[in-house]
Amino acid sequence: MKQDWKPGTMIYPLPAVMVSCADSKGNDNIITVAWTGTVCTNPAMLYISVRPERHSYTMIKETMEFTVNLTTEDLAKATDWCGVKSGRDFDKWAECGLTRESGVTVRCPSIAESPLSIECRVTEIIPLGSHHMFIARVLNVRADKRYINPETGAFDLGAAGLINYSHGHYYRQGDEIGRFGWTVKKN
Repeated sequence: MKQDWKPGTMIYPLPAVMVSCADSKGNDNIITVAWTGTVCTNPAMLYISVRPERHSYTMIKETMEFTVNLTTEDLAKATDWCGVKSGRDFDKWAECGLTRESGVTVRCPSIAESPLSIECRVTEIIPLGSHHMFIARVLNVRADKRYINPETGAFDLGAAGLINYSHGHYYRQGDEIGRFGWTVKKN
């Protein structure tokens, strides 16, 4: 039997990502976001939701650009630190020992240590309450060559050691239990 609770965001786990951004003067920052996901495949679009009082919110709203950087076990401490400390008070890049890489299609940097960086341009901002949703078109994806299968050219997300966020905790990604369509695949 199930128990009823008050309305809440109970869709977990989610990817824990570090979003890099910059203002029009070139000042940059990193914000950790768990409210993120796919909006559309074609055209490729995603969203992030950010509280308006966050330092990065103003930067993203001003330039309408950001980069989503996937996080790994090796980046777990930086992921958490960038989520609890403000870029108003700290240079998160220096504090976490992260390396800036210039964007290819956006003016904000990506995080070199991230296995996958997704450059985005905002198409719409939707005020929702505590958070505003930035819907964005994916302009470019930068993949670390170490995780690209040389035979298939596919990116091996499992080998990257990605982490997830669930109800205030970080977890390593689990073992594969199936593949899309495996239930109907003919042997």
